[in-house]
Amino acid sequence: MTANKKKIFREWGRIVGGLIVFGFGVHLTIFANIGLAPWDCFGMGIARHTVLNFGLSMTVMGVVILFIDLAMKERIGFGTIIDALLTGNIVQFFNSFNPLPQNHSLPLGLLLMTIGFAFMAVGMYIYMGAAQCCGPRDALLVGLGKRLPRLSIGVVEIILWGSVTFFGWILGGPIGIGTLYGALGAGVVMNIVYRLIRFEPRAIKHRDVIEVVRELKS
Repeated sequence: MTANKKKIFREWGRIVGGLIVFGFGVHLTIFANIGLAPWDCFGMGIARHTVLNFGLSMTVMGVVILFIDLAMKERIGFGTIIDALLTGNIVQFFNSFNPLPQNHSLPLGLLLMTIGFAFMAVGMYIYMGAAQCCGPRDALLVGLGKRLPRLSIGVVEIILWGSVTFFGWILGGPIGIGTLYGALGAGVVMNIVYRLIRFEPRAIKHRDVIEVVRELKS
């Protein structure tokens, strides 16, 4: 196996590992049981109006957002595709096999949600570091961030998640204190985490599918 292929396979492993960390963070925001985070609220809303379970609804939503990213001329890489196919199912796995009793404490729920946001931010850092493009939702965030360069990426996420919360509410997704906290708090936690590790998602030079395939062939 060539050095290029080994490097790319390691990057794919990094993407999957990052998505597992990210998916665990999403699971914690659901397990908090104080209202789903915005994207998850939207996904649950879709599941209520279709035959899809939560994991599949998140997967379908990821594919739809993928086409929106294409319309925004964001680069699509293997990271984008792997994220669209795996993230919803990873979250469903954690949801299905969590042996702990349901949380009914608001303070603990807020803590769990905050920790979940931190895991999500770290997961994004891990898989974005592979430089094979962002997942669909994160590509949407970065694409909007590029069009709003005067705003920090955390503020852009607050705007995006606020909009997603509104559509999730229209579809009947579970809304609670956690949903509102997620719409505002996730971006704040992301800003804190990325400042601590000195990470700027908009600064990464990603390689799309065509470029990586060329590397595999070389």
